Amino acid sequence: MIAFSTGSLYTYGMARVFDLAAQAGYDGIEVLVDHRWDSRQPAYLRRLSADYGLPILVIHSPFVPEVVGWPADQLGRLRRSVALAQEVGASTVVTHLPFRFCFVMGHWNGHRPRRFLLPVPFLRREPYYHLLRDGLDELMALEAESGVTIAVENMPSNRVLGMPVNGYWFNTPAELERFPHLTLDTTHLGTWGLDPLAVYRQLGERVVHVHLSDFDGREHRLPADGWLGLERLLRQMARDGYRHVITVETDPSAMDVEEEGPCLEAVRRGLAFCREHFNPQRTP
Repeated sequence: MIAFSTGSLYTYGMARVFDLAAQAGYDGIEVLVDHRWDSRQPAYLRRLSADYGLPILVIHSPFVPEVVGWPADQLGRLRRSVALAQEVGASTVVTHLPFRFCFVMGHWNGHRPRRFLLPVPFLRREPYYHLLRDGLDELMALEAESGVTIAVENMPSNRVLGMPVNGYWFNTPAELERFPHLTLDTTHLGTWGLDPLAVYRQLGERVVHVHLSDFDGREHRLPADGWLGLERLLRQMARDGYRHVITVETDPSAMDVEEEGPCLEAVRRGLAFCREHFNPQRTP
């Protein structure tokens, strides 16, 4: 099934995102829990799902602590996301890897003003880190109790003074093999110069969800608007009989958001790319 992420258009209201995805013909929705109250109110989400005929297939746990009314720690946010998934009928929750650093943003106000990031190591590791390091049995028990698959997402590199920095624990393909279920984010692989098809083959059946977007030096471009060769990945997934959700997850800057007509065409382009290249009935 091909879903559309509400995070692709986080500058729009939730109803507008559902409307555009329905007009484009997507099979369902991935809801990113974020600053919008609409993104985490189960009764309202169920109403949107019914009104637009789009099942909520995936819940994306919030990846920032400043979500009003939700826990500030990653483990608390994960548990709340699993509960929300149960309430709206989503079968999968996406969760990010634990942070190795926090980043302090600075501003240089000299002749050429610019922003920069400085990494600051965490002095104390959160319970979420220990869950993903030592508590995989607990993670699998949470899946079994809730009926929700928890898919850990690979993360991008961060640039500090032009150099790549790994801001997350367990964030290499080899380390990701420790987790039973994964979300493969293609643009995040692009930030490391990795081939999504090669990583998909390495991780195998652990991949139960895909965030599909391209990379051209900027993250989360529309598929085919970068150099990752995502058509090769989708064709291989179809040959493998992949039966889980593929989510088109872009950035608003890739979607012509200033005008609704061009934005709808961009939303349709993402789906058309997936339909063209992910076709299980096509002869290899």
